[in-house]
Amino acid sequence: MESCCETKYKGKIAYFFRGSWYHNKKEMLPNGQVKYGRVGGFVSPKDAEESYYKFLNEFESQSRKYVLPLIDREILLSDYLIYWYEEIYSKKVASTSSMGVSYTIYKLIIPNLPYSIKLRITTSEYITELLQRIDKLGKTTANKSREILNLAFEEAISNKLITVNPTTNSEFFYRGKVDITILNKKELQQFLAVVKDGPWYLEILLGLFCGLRKGEIMGLKFSDFDIEKHTVKIQRQLASKYELEPNTFKIVSYDLEERDPKTQNSFRTLEIPQIIFDELEKRSILIEKYKNKYKDSYYDNDYISCQKNGLPHSMASLNGYLIKICKNHSIPKVTVHSLRHIYATILIEAGVELPIISAKLGHSSIHTTFDFYCSVMDEKAKITAFMNNTYSPEEV
Repeated sequence: MESCCETKYKGKIAYFFRGSWYHNKKEMLPNGQVKYGRVGGFVSPKDAEESYYKFLNEFESQSRKYVLPLIDREILLSDYLIYWYEEIYSKKVASTSSMGVSYTIYKLIIPNLPYSIKLRITTSEYITELLQRIDKLGKTTANKSREILNLAFEEAISNKLITVNPTTNSEFFYRGKVDITILNKKELQQFLAVVKDGPWYLEILLGLFCGLRKGEIMGLKFSDFDIEKHTVKIQRQLASKYELEPNTFKIVSYDLEERDPKTQNSFRTLEIPQIIFDELEKRSILIEKYKNKYKDSYYDNDYISCQKNGLPHSMASLNGYLIKICKNHSIPKVTVHSLRHIYATILIEAGVELPIISAKLGHSSIHTTFDFYCSVMDEKAKITAFMNNTYSPEEV
């Protein structure tokens, strides 16, 4: 019988456990609740995948019997929100985005509904009262809840369940001010001196001097770099893939997968400094050593950032390293997203126009960039005092 070490199976459905192949399953119980579990005893991953799809088809068939009859003009707002999330939204978006919306629906919105009300008679006043309750739970809870309610009501309009979106005239709740860590020139020099000979120096440079998101960095491949043009093409991201139990938010399964970048504007080609190519060459030599050492057990996906066996790092690894380094050397806490913020503030200080900054960051629109960094631009004098001059890693 083949083992998990002997097989070259790279699928996402089957997994080897205690001598046989397994797959996760979910079943619709007679009371309408969802039961999660796993099925094993298969001699090959193919057999496990075939079984998985049989369970999936049966689940979808049974779930329609419980959910679809709810959708009529008399449906309660709470029932509609559950339907919208389970049957529409969660099937269109990535699992990481779905997880946040699931939490908002089940833990913020539904528990704080002022009273039971039908979808068709929900008013702006009702939504405002709901959001005021949610606002007491955190700085951004009401803002996020309003965004999600707006999406759900727009879907209801398109399905002719209502004619007016009640969030439109409800109270607007501003997102809490973003806390951006900006290292001054001395701190930045100290930080780069500390990480320069560490295992994540290339990834850190890509965040600091290209403004890349964590998933974009982890998804980069050697083939994305053009040495002659000194550019890198951002055309994918690596992201976590979760399967959660509804309401409990218990993770049933976890994996990593390649996906398109966050927005359409996130597909972009950036000019990059020579130092990144120098570090890229060092990384290429290191990975070739891994390939020669591990041979047939090496998973060659062309990633520039990977473990010794070629598989990608966990999504928490780089931030874990950064937090530890900063703590040990008394540097203000920096994460990958902090590096992206520092990159943006350097561009702002250098007088780069907002549309160019927006394009480099891969934001969905210039309005996103303005909304996120307007407070930074308002405090430009403080940034000037911090940064003094655009920093170059060659000064270390």
